[in-house]
Amino acid sequence: MTRRWRIGLNGATTGAADLLTDLRVARDAGYGGLEIRDTKLEAYLDGAGSLQALHQAFRQAGVRPLSMNALERATPSAGAARAAVLERCRTLCGWAAALDCAYVVAVPGPAERAGADAVRRFSVEALRAMAAVARTHGVKIGFEFLGTAGFSVRTLAEARQIVEEVADPAVGLVIDAFHYYVGGSRAEMLDGLDPRTLFIVHLDDAEDRPREALTDAHRLLPGEGVIPLRELVRRLTAIGYDGFYSVELFRPEYWTWEPLHLAKVARERLDALFAAVEAAEGGGGR
Repeated sequence: MTRRWRIGLNGATTGAADLLTDLRVARDAGYGGLEIRDTKLEAYLDGAGSLQALHQAFRQAGVRPLSMNALERATPSAGAARAAVLERCRTLCGWAAALDCAYVVAVPGPAERAGADAVRRFSVEALRAMAAVARTHGVKIGFEFLGTAGFSVRTLAEARQIVEEVADPAVGLVIDAFHYYVGGSRAEMLDGLDPRTLFIVHLDDAEDRPREALTDAHRLLPGEGVIPLRELVRRLTAIGYDGFYSVELFRPEYWTWEPLHLAKVARERLDALFAAVEAAEGGGGR
């Protein structure tokens, strides 16, 4: 391959495998980074593991900790729910800082009985508050919109408007191909996007079903479904994005596979995808 594609593994892909297994699998399958599931890190710490030992394990493996994944229901309108989110944000940011992990991924909460303007306003307020927490730890918040029905921020355009209004370098975007497709985001929503505000891209595919019927269980390995991944990667390359592409799968079928085998197959699919993008561009480098 002529490009140096940066490839990561999200811990959701391996299901119940523990954190140290995820790290070993990422190393042995040739991934450059690992997105850490917060629940797996909690289990590791509850089992008497330490952040210092984990930091050393990442260094020895030669794998970068990409993100702490994820701060759920991160944009409630106010009150006790907002306070609970900020407390969890402090915990995740502290863990991330101890591991030299750059990002905490935050996802929106469910849609409330409020119009688009109200959703934008309280999302901006929540992310600004999270940014203040993140800055004290030297990390950043990656806001990932969720395209499935029932969530308050479902498209790239909506998420981009929110992040641009936050206007804080401690807050950027995370794009997940599944949510990009399911929520009806379009390629032109990438036009003019500052690549510095895009922190991580999740690559995954989906079964050929009506979009409104798709759930995480219908995710597929990249290249095995109907999402136009080549076009997405091509457009991201065109705007200058050169960050990590991380494979994130929640398919229960895959969780029955041996984790290293799954990671290797996923890596092969990503390599094939990137090779196809390069071939379409004539094989030119950056």
